[in-house]
Amino acid sequence: MDAETGSISGGCPFTGDGGVRSLLGRTNRDWWPDALNLEILTQQGKSADPMDEDFDYSEAFNTVDYAGLKADLTALMTDSQPWWPADYGNYGPFFIRMAWHAAGTYRTGDGRGGSSSGQQRFAPLNSWPDNGNLDKARRLLWPIKQKYGKNISWADLFILTGNVAIESMGGPVFGFGGGRADVYEPETVYWGTEELWVDQGVETRIQPDAGKALENPLAAIQMGLIYVNPEGPGGNPDPLQSARDMRSTFERMAMNDEETVALTAGGHAFGKAHGAKPADTFGGAPESENLALQGFGWLNDEQEIASGNITTSGIEGAWTPNPTQWGGDYFRLLFKYDFELVESPAGAKQWQPINPDPEDMAPDARDPSKKVPTMMTTADMALKMDPEYRKISERFLNDQAALDDAFARAWFKLCHRDMGPKVRYLGPEVPAEDLIWQDPVPAGTTPSDSDVAAFKSAVLDSGLTVSQLVKTAWASASTFRNSDMRGGANGARVRLAPQKDWEANEPAQLAKVLSRLDEIRGDLSMADAIVLAGAAAIEKAARDGGHKVSVNVTTGRGDAGDEHTDAESFEPLEPFADGFRNYLRTKASVKTEDMLVDKANLLGLSIPEMTALVGGMRVLGAVNAHPTHGDKVGVFTDRVGTLTNDFFVNLLDMGTKWTVVDESGDEEFVGTDRASGAEKYRATRTDLVFGSNSQLRAIAEVFAENGGEEKFLSTFIRAWTKVMDADRFDVSYAKYHG
Repeated sequence: MDAETGSISGGCPFTGDGGVRSLLGRTNRDWWPDALNLEILTQQGKSADPMDEDFDYSEAFNTVDYAGLKADLTALMTDSQPWWPADYGNYGPFFIRMAWHAAGTYRTGDGRGGSSSGQQRFAPLNSWPDNGNLDKARRLLWPIKQKYGKNISWADLFILTGNVAIESMGGPVFGFGGGRADVYEPETVYWGTEELWVDQGVETRIQPDAGKALENPLAAIQMGLIYVNPEGPGGNPDPLQSARDMRSTFERMAMNDEETVALTAGGHAFGKAHGAKPADTFGGAPESENLALQGFGWLNDEQEIASGNITTSGIEGAWTPNPTQWGGDYFRLLFKYDFELVESPAGAKQWQPINPDPEDMAPDARDPSKKVPTMMTTADMALKMDPEYRKISERFLNDQAALDDAFARAWFKLCHRDMGPKVRYLGPEVPAEDLIWQDPVPAGTTPSDSDVAAFKSAVLDSGLTVSQLVKTAWASASTFRNSDMRGGANGARVRLAPQKDWEANEPAQLAKVLSRLDEIRGDLSMADAIVLAGAAAIEKAARDGGHKVSVNVTTGRGDAGDEHTDAESFEPLEPFADGFRNYLRTKASVKTEDMLVDKANLLGLSIPEMTALVGGMRVLGAVNAHPTHGDKVGVFTDRVGTLTNDFFVNLLDMGTKWTVVDESGDEEFVGTDRASGAEKYRATRTDLVFGSNSQLRAIAEVFAENGGEEKFLSTFIRAWTKVMDADRFDVSYAKYHG
């Protein structure tokens, strides 16, 4: 981790400092209001993706000249360009930082961020202070990207280049998996609400004295950072407080203490930090600069660049005397010397060894005949001062092989954590070993059509209700997140800790349903049984409404066990709110309808699909029991368990008057008959939004109008099947793995 980086769990992903906040926080339009706005060209479902609809990146990747690509990347490491000369004649450390920062935005809270779509190319990430001068790293890669074209995505190229950089400098690498398809527009991610960047005096997001904790789902300690401020919290050079921030941040990146220490030390074995001059000497970020600079930002003065007067983090210097060679110098120097607090030429706080031996001095980045002192950041000093970090650091100091292995594995995890199960990995360097954080699932067996039909018949004779079967299937599959490809029905982890005990899953009822399905499933996996039972229930519910439909979910899922499940890492997937089930644990700082939209986004649903699923699950009775009104809230029908468009018909009926229930905090509403005043329905915000929001109402009207029921049914079944099969990567990727 280069000090240009600056730099852990559970709880509500939507809590803040009080009041209601936007789901989006600060957006690109807030930061750069004068930037060209292309959103008008993506209205009505128009795509920004230039690739053909039938383009399959996995197929393209498997035709790439992988050996030739790695050879070209290796040559690039020492092919120093005059417009951005390589420190020490080697771009390796620069590219490691690029790859680290591409992957390091990942957070467990909502699975967003990470390396999987090449987002570092776009705002806001391309202009974060912590990503200073990485615009040059991407331009250095352009000739190679141009050469290999669509066969290697930017997203894969960022990470593969980091791997090659480590290998070329003698470092350990665990492997590489390709398969990250590029996107061509900024993704919508909540990065925080602050109105200033980290380098403008913003307070850290952790303020223990003020009772302020790091807000979920955020992981970085300040706006514009990947992790923590290298100078210390808010610029305060306190190693113990820095350790606090590091632990909080890295835990939210799914890293434990050992992985945190290994990554920090391993990353800092290479390269240097840059703080040659005060930051105000240089220009603005790429997104704010003029057209003539063609996407470059920060430092563009040719004379300053040629002389090495580069400032990124503001910290200046290398960590070791061998900045382009892997080894144990980082820990050797950290423990050999006492350090004093000094300021860099740019005014940043950093630590310098007292009276270093000449052989422990570093070469100058541009003139190897000169020697300069090494340095440590406050974050580095935390590895020595924090008691738990120190134990790990001392072990690595005395056991280089342990550090080699720990760094290689932690780097691999950092770069692949957001890719989901290993079946999605492509290429010749995919490690054979299954890792617990990859959520492994044993292979399943595809049942015959006759076995499926027999099971569906047995389910409908089991005594279980449509509501119970639908809720169980939804609880199993709806954990899926397309942000990091985690969760889903494959593996049937809904029957394991912690998912079986989640409040949203109504544990007592869930246990009853799972037990009965286990009794009748025969040779089917539990994962298949759960999904097929839901499909059978929906088919019955449609028949009861006079419609014959087929819900064609895939089969062949396997069953995971406790030994395949890192229970702690699944805790962030627990729903705080699930508008599809009309579930809300407690009132949050984000509107419940915003949380519904967020979940729909993570499930990969369109607006019509989200709308149809909500209406369908309401009439099927697939809602969580309300403390006072049981399973009636949002269920606008007298035919519960029958798949109809009643939810939309009755929601839009002008004979109903809605008023808020005062003691609900604007979360519950009562619908009364306008003529008699009698109570008809109870509803939540996620029910009524489909009548109040003009865009959602337009879709609800399509489903409610005469002849609209067929459209509703087809949309509901398409959306349901999409959710049930969302994690079936083994089906779509099998042909690429023999």
